[in-house]
Amino acid sequence: MKTFNIELQRIKSMSNSHGLIHARVDATVQAASARDEPGEPSTTVSMSLEDARVFFMLLKAQFAEVDARKARSQR
Repeated sequence: MKTFNIELQRIKSMSNSHGLIHARVDATVQAASARDEPGEPSTTVSMSLEDARVFFMLLKAQFAEVDARKARSQR
């Protein structure tokens, strides 16, 4: 498995279709070396607190939109 360090710089938009949430973002992506991370290899996403708040709010809105489309018996 390849691991990466991803720095989220700006969130442009989010949408959902066919059960997937799509996010358009500006980010820098660098391969992470295995010696940098002890234990299991994993990809790290870093973002400012302000971007994290925006990201969270957009995700909440997308989930609300997905839930609104479900039939009443599935809610």
